[in-house]
Amino acid sequence: MRAVVELLAGARRLVIFTGAGVSAESGIPTFRDALGGLWARYDPAALATPAAFADDPALVWGWYEWRRLKVLGVQPNPAHRAIAALSGRIANTRLVTQNVDDLHERAGSRDVLHLHGSLHAPRCATCAAAYRDALPDSVEPEEGRRIEPPRCPACGGQVRPGVVWFGEALPEAALREAFAAACECDLLLSVGTSGVVQPAARIPGLALEHGASVVHVNPQPVRTRHPREHCLVGPAGEVLPELLRRAFPG
Repeated sequence: MRAVVELLAGARRLVIFTGAGVSAESGIPTFRDALGGLWARYDPAALATPAAFADDPALVWGWYEWRRLKVLGVQPNPAHRAIAALSGRIANTRLVTQNVDDLHERAGSRDVLHLHGSLHAPRCATCAAAYRDALPDSVEPEEGRRIEPPRCPACGGQVRPGVVWFGEALPEAALREAFAAACECDLLLSVGTSGVVQPAARIPGLALEHGASVVHVNPQPVRTRHPREHCLVGPAGEVLPELLRRAFPG
């Protein structure tokens, strides 16, 4: 860990790239595990499509409401808090996430770049206007329950979850910003990511190509192929606080 501590202590432009492994430590199931009880009858990949919403909007909205309220029932973990603290130590820090929850924000991170959208930012399926009316936050819908989506105040269209579905492109502006940050950083921390979901999986490689060091933090070893690539094996909630403590003592 010593080499990584020195890299972090000397970093001037930091990118932190997070995936499902970070949220899993708060008790949020990964996408493939996000079906329990009555929802186990459904294939998550079949629910997360524009076609599924068009065919049965109440079913899809009900599932996403169930997921959103599951998120509201958990708290940020030490990894989220360490990531937020790093932005206070390194002024030029950019946080890019593949996660659709709000745990980074609740831990204190600001200007989080959500590549796959957010469960907490629904929008109109017709006019794309953000839906800003309050959603329920106290009663979790029953598993398997259909819930009619609200209507857009602007055009009357159905409101859809604010996430990127299968078959949809990632938000162009967000992806462009993430790629630019990776190309301009001197250190990239890749935390809890599988490294297989494209095009976001290109981000660590872009950082390496442009001269940065890359550190993977993952419970399982990650094969490194470059002298400037490092791997710290362990839960992010243990590794990141220790890394923060050692890089910025006192």
